[in-house]
Amino acid sequence: MARIAVIGAGMGAMSAAARLAVAGHRVTVYERSETFGGSLGRHAQGGFAFDTGPSLLHLPAVYRDLFVKTGKEPLERCVTLSQVDPASRHVFADGTSVSLPNASRSGVVTALDAALGDGAGERWGAFLDRAGDAWDRSRRPLLEEPLRPDWQVLARDPYPAPVRRRLLRPALRAGTVAEVGSWELADPRLAALFDGYALSYGLDPLHAPASAALLPYMEETFGSWYVSGGMRALAQAVYERCLARKVEFVFGAEVARVVEKDGRAAGVELADGTVREAAHVVLGAQPRPALMPGQEIWRDGDVTVQPRPGGAGATGRFLVLLSLRGARPSDAVHRTLVHPADGAAERAAVFGGRLAARPTVTVLRPDDPSIRPDAAHEAVTLMATVAPHGAVDWTDAALRERYADTLIDAAEAAVPGLRERVLHAEVRTPAETEAETGAAGGAVPPPALAGAGGGYLHAGNSTRVPGLLLAGGWSHPGGGPAHAGMSGTLVAGLIVEGDGFRGSQ
Repeated sequence: MARIAVIGAGMGAMSAAARLAVAGHRVTVYERSETFGGSLGRHAQGGFAFDTGPSLLHLPAVYRDLFVKTGKEPLERCVTLSQVDPASRHVFADGTSVSLPNASRSGVVTALDAALGDGAGERWGAFLDRAGDAWDRSRRPLLEEPLRPDWQVLARDPYPAPVRRRLLRPALRAGTVAEVGSWELADPRLAALFDGYALSYGLDPLHAPASAALLPYMEETFGSWYVSGGMRALAQAVYERCLARKVEFVFGAEVARVVEKDGRAAGVELADGTVREAAHVVLGAQPRPALMPGQEIWRDGDVTVQPRPGGAGATGRFLVLLSLRGARPSDAVHRTLVHPADGAAERAAVFGGRLAARPTVTVLRPDDPSIRPDAAHEAVTLMATVAPHGAVDWTDAALRERYADTLIDAAEAAVPGLRERVLHAEVRTPAETEAETGAAGGAVPPPALAGAGGGYLHAGNSTRVPGLLLAGGWSHPGGGPAHAGMSGTLVAGLIVEGDGFRGSQ
């Protein structure tokens, strides 16, 4: 039985901690803030409650596996999950709209044909078939195994883009999200649909590889799930599972550096100078060189934690949390995306460090009595992907208010009469994300993607320093609750089984 120190209490870190405790290790989690959950935060006011991070769970099997492997109580005894149906509604600039059913390929095809015209569904369905091929080719090394030393195998895009033959000129294949939208999906509304998936994960469609097709594929194949009480309830359940497995949590404990002895990680030093010895250290927060003064954590040629320009980790989230008078209509859709007329202008602004005049706005309207004071009120969240704090001064009160108005104006297309119903609006920006999670600029890590020469991969779970491992959204296989949970599984496996661990079979 070894003593293990975990830095951070995010979902990846807690997933690793619970698994390691079950394996017989003594695990202590050191968290700089006063609570757990990382990006799965919660804001409550006047009987209303809102998620301040991800609002839906995809690939719930990740957490089902965690709960099965760490105790007798399955996930569904600890939280209530329900499939969101329709999975999403999309409102386009030309006035057309479409609602896409949850986890139903044929239903999506039918809905797209009915809303956008014959052939639209067929093109989207063929696109998802190719995305399924990419999933089969890359799923295991990208999601289920620790990042291999020869990670360059993931540098090649697994998406099988069809060849575009041209008279007297070389044939072309789509290599980015934007090219897939333009060349394969053809209809600008279908292209906006795919762009919306990329943007929601903080990926620039102009640069993100075509393998980002895995994102709509996973949602439309495995479904979108809502956790009653919000995603914070999932974080609470994982935290309680850790406590039941005797994981110790120390809150308000900022780790200043990882202690090194004889060339390996040997514990942590807290900001107050206290040193805690450990046989292994799991870093569940954004990696920063100051944690290991004088040490190079990543070898030359390793996947770097620094994104390419316009690539992973370059954006944050702007939220408007609306407390509304009036009941939620029975036919309201849980998640609606309002797409702008000029997606290119939005991309240029967001990934150029500026405000988009007309952003893509996600409108979230959960049908959950526990997040509103009574049936005569409704809690609604508006979200847009934005440039990080620093590129934009998100502490500017006037700017925050103006941009909140921009989102509310756009959301009227999904919730007519929205502004007249507002009792209170709470604004949260990347500045708050940075303060609460420690992520530079309040950036939100996206899932890892294959292709683009490996530029959309994350740092591997093992590091150059023996005994130091990485878990959570800033490490392989990237951001989002499901991916963070996967990283915890991989880290626990590497510690328990050693460097030969290759993931679950």
